[in-house]
Amino acid sequence: MDPNFWNAFDSLVTENEIVIDRRKGSSHPRFPDLVYPYDYGYLKDTTSADGGGIDVWQVGEPKKVTGIIVTVDCLKKDSEIKILLGATKKEANEILQFHNRGDMQALLILRK
Repeated sequence: MDPNFWNAFDSLVTENEIVIDRRKGSSHPRFPDLVYPYDYGYLKDTTSADGGGIDVWQVGEPKKVTGIIVTVDCLKKDSEIKILLGATKKEANEILQFHNRGDMQALLILRK
């Protein structure tokens, strides 16, 4: 994959504040049985398809982009990208499983 693709994500993460609004172990606000396996939030002053900030999963090193997850949600009729920060391959796959449920499906793209 083109290194400029990953460099663009690096710039977004470096230049924008990471806001964690759902801590590891907390429940989803609308689905209380859905528990976040890692810290989840967004990049302040960015815009995603849903109108909010670009989503991030912070697992380890907060400024190290290790991959992305692309989601398609048929219930909400939208698609988004979630940036993985400091995630190992195992951790990235746990996050992928979190998103692959019900009407939502996801694809993991790891940085090489």
